[in-house]
Amino acid sequence: MTLLKQVDKLFIIDMASIALFSRDVQEEQYQTAALTAVGHTVTCYPYALDSQHLPKVRDVDALSVFVSSHVTKDVIDAFPHLKLITTRSTGFDHIDVAYARSKGIAVGYVSHYGENTVAEFAMGLMLTLSRKLFAAADRIKETNQFSYDGLEGFDLKGKTLGVIGAGHIGQCLIGIAKGFGMQVIAYDRFPRPELASQLGFGYKAFDEVLAQSDIISLHLFYAPETHHIINADAIAKMKKGMYVINTARGALIDTEALVAGLKNNTIAGAALDVIEEENIAQNEAAYVMHPDAATHDLRAMLANHVLMDMPNVIVTPHMAFDTKEARQRILDGDSANITSFFASGSLQDPVPPVA
Repeated sequence: MTLLKQVDKLFIIDMASIALFSRDVQEEQYQTAALTAVGHTVTCYPYALDSQHLPKVRDVDALSVFVSSHVTKDVIDAFPHLKLITTRSTGFDHIDVAYARSKGIAVGYVSHYGENTVAEFAMGLMLTLSRKLFAAADRIKETNQFSYDGLEGFDLKGKTLGVIGAGHIGQCLIGIAKGFGMQVIAYDRFPRPELASQLGFGYKAFDEVLAQSDIISLHLFYAPETHHIINADAIAKMKKGMYVINTARGALIDTEALVAGLKNNTIAGAALDVIEEENIAQNEAAYVMHPDAATHDLRAMLANHVLMDMPNVIVTPHMAFDTKEARQRILDGDSANITSFFASGSLQDPVPPVA
């Protein structure tokens, strides 16, 4: 049973029941140990949470989820005593944050678990494109041909990198890119001149970044105002022959427009760790039979297949975050959020205000 104590007019919960949704047994064991050690009760579910996959027992105080879950209005309403939702990620577009807050439910995330982790992966994708590393390794494995014919690449030194979103991850990538001798420009809604001076880059308008960059790398939160920020109009403004890196969220890019830009050679190549409708890509057969199949963008699903077959496109399975060290920071950050909330009523890492 949940125990309550009153501090001023705020009721604080000493012991809480938490539903943890995860497909990783080691994560479940680690986080369960951390939370039960301070008196909480944890029930683990080996699947992602959505309206079609709800647990039978819903009398819980908190939900802990990952980006594969979809915590919609219907899901939130299914848990009558919910006080907290946390996500083990930097992104939070898989949660209806505004609706949760309208019901007095707090929402937390892990904002700083992997700045270097994701930035390193983005640079790895950049190198893979610039030096055709995947094509080279695949040639030898598949054909045994030890030949570099047709694998000429290009130097990163001296090229202009455009960083779309100069937050924590973007700043780490800027530092790495400067180490490669690249020129860096960035677009951010909230420019910080002192940061630009410190790291040695320049802020530009969005259209200027598109027009001047040899490579762009996306590091934005997904929100309605950033949906398809890279669309047909944006691609038409790009420097011809440029490259696109996306380790942020798939829906930042209009997939059909990207395919068109690649086919007409406006874009020379793309490396994508995230794609639109990526949950469907994991198990298409199941989604075809899903009651909500009609709500998904079937054109984007088809465009994904076209992308994956293009020789100048690299697609990886949303793994930029996935290092041993980053996983540890994610789990510790999520546990700290939960523990802090039920001990003091405040989150260590609350989701920022949503427009």
